[in-house]
Amino acid sequence: MIASQAISFGRIGKSLAIAAALFIGSVPLTAEHSAAQTAQQAQPVALTNVQAIDAVSKYFNSVRNMHGKFVQFGPTGGRVEGQFFISRPGKVRFYYNKPSTLDIIADGSMVSVKDRKLQTQDIWPLSQTPLRFLLADKIDLKTDANVTNVVVEPDLITIAIDDKTRFTSGRLTLIFDARNYKLKQWTVRDAQGYDTSVAIYDVTENGATNPDLFKIDYIANSRQRRGNN
Repeated sequence: MIASQAISFGRIGKSLAIAAALFIGSVPLTAEHSAAQTAQQAQPVALTNVQAIDAVSKYFNSVRNMHGKFVQFGPTGGRVEGQFFISRPGKVRFYYNKPSTLDIIADGSMVSVKDRKLQTQDIWPLSQTPLRFLLADKIDLKTDANVTNVVVEPDLITIAIDDKTRFTSGRLTLIFDARNYKLKQWTVRDAQGYDTSVAIYDVTENGATNPDLFKIDYIANSRQRRGNN
């Protein structure tokens, strides 16, 4: 672990915004951001709230493997991009393109946030991150997540989840395409109250994935911890 846990928690909270939700939508992020703002005031139509949650959960459960690209916007407007790979249950890899040096891996039980430049690696239980909702073997947001708000529009479904962990202040907002229930954007609020938004695109569903992508280097983490003592 790095020397300051306070710094570590802040960094992992921002990093895990990229992994809070894991499924596809392909719309420019600028349009998504506008939709996210307007969806909060919209009145539900067509589906009921419960039907919308059930439809989204059903879609998630139909996708076991996935890979594609992502773009992330931080609270100060900074933009980073990269590639992601998913294998449910429990496994994900988010590899950030340069100039970012982050690499995030979930291996089924733990989550690693590695900084390739600083040569540091923080490891935390998967159960303590927002990832657990959408990497489960069977996903049921209605039962397993504390859904606090659902807004259904003709083109968008917005679902807000309260989730208090050591890495977030408790709010995960997901925006879906109302036509096919695929995720288009999500926002995670970190421990300092700042929002990070993520969109994913160029996605292939249920294709083959390399199991080596989801291996965490626990030996390197052990050496790092000994070096900090």
